Amino acid sequence: MFIGVLKETYPNEKRVSLVPAEVQKLTEKGVEILVERGAGERAGFSDEDYAQAGAKIVERDEVFEKSEVILKVRGLLADRENFLEEADKYAGKVLIGFLEPFSVEEIIDRVRELKLTAFAMELIPRITRAQSMDALSSMATVAGYKAVLIASNMLPKMFPMLMTAAGTVLPAKVFVVGAGVAGLQAIATAKRLGAVVQAYDIRPAAKEQVLSLGAKFVELGLESEQAEDRGGYARAMDEEFYRRQREMMKEVVAESDVVITTAMVPGKRAPVLITEEMVKGMRPGSVIVDLAAERGGNCELTSPGEVVERYGVKIVGAVNLPSEVPYDASQMYSRNIFNFLNLLIRDGELHIDLEDEIVRETLLLREGELVSERIKQLVGG
Repeated sequence: MFIGVLKETYPNEKRVSLVPAEVQKLTEKGVEILVERGAGERAGFSDEDYAQAGAKIVERDEVFEKSEVILKVRGLLADRENFLEEADKYAGKVLIGFLEPFSVEEIIDRVRELKLTAFAMELIPRITRAQSMDALSSMATVAGYKAVLIASNMLPKMFPMLMTAAGTVLPAKVFVVGAGVAGLQAIATAKRLGAVVQAYDIRPAAKEQVLSLGAKFVELGLESEQAEDRGGYARAMDEEFYRRQREMMKEVVAESDVVITTAMVPGKRAPVLITEEMVKGMRPGSVIVDLAAERGGNCELTSPGEVVERYGVKIVGAVNLPSEVPYDASQMYSRNIFNFLNLLIRDGELHIDLEDEIVRETLLLREGELVSERIKQLVGG
């Protein structure tokens, strides 16, 4: 059995889907690993590292030609233009990676022609047994950490309180909206840097997690058990709910030096939580880091991939932050991929066992047909 590791083609993507440590583990299971020349260089892993781990370094066409399974960080609709350009090379293959599954209907005819089988890492179920494969959480951890570093670099203040001969420097105030994995990591990082941290989440269960990190939980009285679906993912609320939420957060946002927003709903536009009026009320020099920028943004003024300044406030449209920490992000993602492959590989061969909940829920396409019940429900298919 041959597994191929491709060099990422998405603009500015520095991660790699499999690092040498996992290459060695897979070769020990009787699998041959083909790595495209230079695939890991931007993440800090040389071709020599891969060769020493047991991989064969080849050109891109040979990866496609010989591999039964193709591993990517961003594939299919997550790298749409490049995927469509190389689509014929994926014929009959098994693709594993971040695939933007919620938009797959847009190219369903093309993948049907290719008889492509695809596993979307975004669909890993939120169950205990799948935690070691949860790539969304791994990458959210990196994004939450990096968001705070970006904010601290842009803020014209220091984060910690300092007692100096020149007087006392007051700590920065950080407000984190959304206490999922990215939000909790942002809280922990901001606390380590010495900031005074507040956080809010509409899920009541998040309060205990926020408090455990030493942050203050902002009580708005809007917390709802309905904010999370059975799979552990965020659920969209109605516009009236978000309107009330914005009104009640207005004062907290105004008194914050840094606001980090992380609210996203799978397959939908990110809810607008910070309006232009709220930005106007912030102090000049304040910073907003919008981790939902790729989904439209939680801030009304966010421009994805750009830093804009409005009313003296810098608004960071953060996109693909894990790629800015590619060495560790690649290692985390690689472990997620390896643990998932352990469910698919038996005696050196691929077996797709639909009795296994993790395999069944993560399978997006089987020989070109959309089989994910979760995605079919969302697209009405």
